Amino acid sequence: MDPLTNAVLGLVFLVAGLAATVAMYMLRGRQAISPAVSEAAPVVPLQPKLPRAAAPSTAVRRGTSAVRSTAEPAKKERRWYRVAGLDEVADGAVAAVEAGTTSIALMRQGEQYGALAGICPHQGGPLAEGTFDAGILRCPWHGWGFDWKTGASVEPKHDAVPAYAVETRDDGIYVQVEEVVDTVQTVSDVMVDTMVNWGVRHVFGMVGHSNLGLSEAIRKQETQGDVRFIGVRHEGAAAFACSAYAKLSGRPAACLTIAGPGATNLLTGLWDAHVDRAPVLALTGQVDTQVLGPGAFQEIDQASAFQAVAAWSQTVLATSDHAELMNLALKHAVVERGVSHLIFPDEIQVLRVPDASASGPDGRLGEVGITPDTRSIDTARALLAQATRPAIIVGYGARERMEQVLALAEALNAPVMTTFKGKGQLPDAHPLAAGVLGRSGTPIAGSLMSQADLLIVFGASFAAHTGIDRTKPIIQVDYDRLALGKFHPVAVPIWGEIGIAAELLREGLPDRTSAGAMRAEISRKWADWRAEKARRAGEGRGHGIASAAIFAALSRQAPADAVIAVDVGNNTYSFGRYFECKNQAVLMSGYLGSIGFGLPAAIGAWAAAPDRTILSVSGDGGFGQYMGEFTTAVKYNMNLTHILLNNNELGKISKEQQAGQWPVWQTSLQNPSFAEFATQCGGYGIRVEDAGQLDQAMADAIAHDGPALVEIISDVALT
Repeated sequence: MDPLTNAVLGLVFLVAGLAATVAMYMLRGRQAISPAVSEAAPVVPLQPKLPRAAAPSTAVRRGTSAVRSTAEPAKKERRWYRVAGLDEVADGAVAAVEAGTTSIALMRQGEQYGALAGICPHQGGPLAEGTFDAGILRCPWHGWGFDWKTGASVEPKHDAVPAYAVETRDDGIYVQVEEVVDTVQTVSDVMVDTMVNWGVRHVFGMVGHSNLGLSEAIRKQETQGDVRFIGVRHEGAAAFACSAYAKLSGRPAACLTIAGPGATNLLTGLWDAHVDRAPVLALTGQVDTQVLGPGAFQEIDQASAFQAVAAWSQTVLATSDHAELMNLALKHAVVERGVSHLIFPDEIQVLRVPDASASGPDGRLGEVGITPDTRSIDTARALLAQATRPAIIVGYGARERMEQVLALAEALNAPVMTTFKGKGQLPDAHPLAAGVLGRSGTPIAGSLMSQADLLIVFGASFAAHTGIDRTKPIIQVDYDRLALGKFHPVAVPIWGEIGIAAELLREGLPDRTSAGAMRAEISRKWADWRAEKARRAGEGRGHGIASAAIFAALSRQAPADAVIAVDVGNNTYSFGRYFECKNQAVLMSGYLGSIGFGLPAAIGAWAAAPDRTILSVSGDGGFGQYMGEFTTAVKYNMNLTHILLNNNELGKISKEQQAGQWPVWQTSLQNPSFAEFATQCGGYGIRVEDAGQLDQAMADAIAHDGPALVEIISDVALT
């Protein structure tokens, strides 16, 4: 084979290899995967946006490009802008100014001014940061030079930059630019409009260089009042905020990042949403498609990075049906109760699609009510009729159906205990409430479960942390069939919607409400436990306040309808054990158990329920993970209060080392004054070192209009 043929074939194979690499990055997607756990709330109906324009198209064109870009140029007009005062730019200097939305490098030489586009045509270097000498403006990145009046290149010859007319007027320096006057919708506009139609009202994230086209579409929606954007200090906080938002409301929010590190920073929070079954939409920028594959700046294989955590992940292409991609993303998030992910290459975000239509959820979602099989219900009723001491255990998956579950409990005169994730789903003052079961729980729940002869379990995952007694006969009800008998057989697995199942189980049962023995027994157990809590609250070693005292005060001060986001560690175990719920909603990083969840979760809760009191609880270790987000709370004047237990230690890890007979090692923490930090950020901060100050400090912080922090010096040994 001759050398020319070899060269041609080599070039062909090289191009084919690059094309295959690009195709892999662009087209890889994820099929829906079965969620790993079941303790999730039923889907809450979406709040679709009322259409402003033409009805969305519902046609799906498979195998063809649903929308096409147009080559027709946008209409423009010339406008003058005052960009500087008369003496603002020194002689021989260059300054960065803005004429409308156009970046300008403004130069002065004597009494004359020159104005060039502020972006170098080579690689986008900032010309206003360059050098200006002898009538030549040079880019600071690679030294390309331009005539200061005309924008023409100087030796060596290269691309020119636009030059703009300049006028010196009595009140300053004016520059004339051309601006687009008719806005043609882009791919981002269509997809964000569709997102809003699905009821997404909040986007958390960071605006950056590879998501600017998408950010502009979100900005337009915020200007119209359809979306609220919350800019965070770390993308991980955005993902946690989205997860908490969904756990509280049942509806998805979106998180926005750039390519590369912005996208990877989402992963911990997205895993929290994935394992806790919370619907979240992740929107990530990506490098231009033309440089995908060789290893461009901040390019990563996002499809692979998000493969395990996302129920659905796709790259947006020029030929995609863009509205349909957003439809599928949100349908998977809502129906699968998990993470959906869309990857937006930079140039696709601003692709003009004047003839495309947004879409929405109409006709896309069916009813979620599933009536259990009658044979399962009949078998369960027979067990209920025979039981003398039935007990009910409710998990997080039952939180939207507690009315029906409590009606069944009252008909059976059965105690009701919750998993830790289910804490707060019924008031601890309810005569049948037995508190939390398990490692973060009360002796009341553990005692009543051990004495029960039948367990009815609604929406719980049978986690080891809860410790449901598998040796007892169990009726298990869950919306997720995979969760039924997942770790061991149960006497009666019932697949169906929890509220419907509870109502069917109650029908035909003998009325036991007149039997007051169980209620009296529960009341005695609560009296004994409260006496023990009071004893523990009074303990002191001179090293800080006991956790029992801290959460007794919080039980008194937290409004009944508050939302409480908790972190992980000893502070959270103590919260589960000592805090007595009224009607508060409790949010946590349940199955991932991620340190740092508390404060970002409070931000998400504030967005989901701005009219409720928002509280968060963490240790010093957890707060330190995302303490920068306190400035986010200040920026948006979020009315939230953070309760921080400061013991200068990762106390839970120290306990685990001691339990494993290891030396306590590297668990001490060097902390600032967190109360002063909160004040310096622009919020309210107060430090508490004496138990007698707890109630007033918490009350003042909760009453503060804006973000507040109560730093409590706590004893690591008294948890």
